[in-house]
Amino acid sequence: MRALASIALSLALAGCAHGARETSPTREYYGTLEPMASDAVYFVVTDRFVNGDRSNDQRGQGGPDPRTRSFDRPVPGAPPDESDNIGYLGGDFKGLLDNAGYIRDLGFGAVWLTPIVDNPDQAFTGGDAVTWGGAFQDRGKTGYHGYWGVDFYRLDEHLPSPGLDFAALTQGLKRHGLKTVLDIVANHGSPSFTMPVDQPKYGEIYRDGVLVADHQNLPPEQLDPARNPLHRFFHAQKDLVQLSNLDDTNPAVLDYFIGAYSQWIDQGADALRIDTIRHMPHAFWKAFAERIRAKRPGLFMFGEAFDYKAENIAPFTWAENGGVSVLDFPLKEGLAQVFGTGRRGFEALSDRLYLRDGPYANPYELMTFYDNHDMPRLGASDEGFIDANNWLFTARGIPVIYYGSETGFMRGRAEHAGNRNYFGQERVDAARAHPIHAALKRIAKVREASPALQRGLQLNLLLQGDRAAFYRVYQHAGESQIALVLLNKGDSSTTFWIRDHLQAGRWRAALGGGSIEVGEDDSLEAKVPAHGVEVYLLDAPVRRADLAAALDEAMAHARRR
Repeated sequence: MRALASIALSLALAGCAHGARETSPTREYYGTLEPMASDAVYFVVTDRFVNGDRSNDQRGQGGPDPRTRSFDRPVPGAPPDESDNIGYLGGDFKGLLDNAGYIRDLGFGAVWLTPIVDNPDQAFTGGDAVTWGGAFQDRGKTGYHGYWGVDFYRLDEHLPSPGLDFAALTQGLKRHGLKTVLDIVANHGSPSFTMPVDQPKYGEIYRDGVLVADHQNLPPEQLDPARNPLHRFFHAQKDLVQLSNLDDTNPAVLDYFIGAYSQWIDQGADALRIDTIRHMPHAFWKAFAERIRAKRPGLFMFGEAFDYKAENIAPFTWAENGGVSVLDFPLKEGLAQVFGTGRRGFEALSDRLYLRDGPYANPYELMTFYDNHDMPRLGASDEGFIDANNWLFTARGIPVIYYGSETGFMRGRAEHAGNRNYFGQERVDAARAHPIHAALKRIAKVREASPALQRGLQLNLLLQGDRAAFYRVYQHAGESQIALVLLNKGDSSTTFWIRDHLQAGRWRAALGGGSIEVGEDDSLEAKVPAHGVEVYLLDAPVRRADLAAALDEAMAHARRR
């Protein structure tokens, strides 16, 4: 808070010293120049989105044994009228591509899909039995989610259809204007021990059908990597539940994943999301990033480091550690407090933005979100979701929305209690009539058309209670735009009077339509409805001296030095 007070004082002094005098529009102002920042991301657990091709459901897989069958496995103990499922449910590439127009129309520029690689064919019989609302339980679960890789060079058979492999999917998405973000795993394979009887594929790793490693249903401490070639891919220490713990110090492991993921990049993956990035050391990710980017220069990557402390996850973003962005867990924690049932004020977000001298290489390249598949969905009213989306699509960062959140699907539900439930074509078709969907589409389309909201510096004016006001400013390579964002998450309308650093010109209202002519030293008055947003845009270079001074200061301290 002392840093915020210092910024406010310096801005006030700049305003007093320079007033509205003009300055030369030659400076550059931006939060990021990363191309991926232009594209909001829609995240799907592919098996749970839409079943577009029933012929690839593999409904008989795993056999008739109720312990191992793989399709449609309801979680026991569900309360009346609730459900969860740990078997495959049929979502596939065709279901995703059939609805690419729906995702694009909603205002997204990219789709993040869960891992596509081959997973085991049976339900897992080891570990602890999955119970309603439980966590870190895997007995009875299948690899429907894709994170239990067995052969990282082959597609899981539940996903493709004739003529629709991964390359065809990425091409189809591109025709709809959507990039593909591929979810990848390198620190673990499938569950690998505690099975009563060793099961096919579990604990095994193949390279395009050839066995290269096998845990052999042994606990990690019984592995013998020094003498058994099949154990050399694994650490002899446990990591996550019964998942194999891959040996990041073995060059063959790195080579294996470079080969596998280069193959999928060649087939059209535009960016990578890295699962469980903090479970492998920085040296591994630096080597991985360097080798992948040698093949695809500038490839954007972001990792999942499930930690709410910025100082713990920021080092992954540093160039010396590979320059991999991360999901913004610290901000996510604040978003749940501000937009969930607790309804804290906007001030709870100010210290989580790290706009000045923060630990991240660049906070503007963080992936911002309020829930995902590994945590309870946002517990909020329709208005809470609308408010959260209005923030995500105007504030710094690259927004990520989990499938179904456009209708508040399974709100508040945790894993094994509905978090990953099947969405389906009927819900997709009905979503357009939902108020969350309508409000999300409105603000997503504004961001889609605004370089300032995508890549601009953020200069806060007010983050207090139910009200927020800030500038986003982008001035680079001859393109200039100033956005003034006004957010109201209150239950009644509110009026903003904006004077600080307000540049003269014709400001157009991106949502309400029309424009306001602002003269020198004028203020801008705007009424924002309950749970509403307005974005005023000025397509002009920065000329006002006190605004330029504040932006110079912000630009100098925006990124890690």
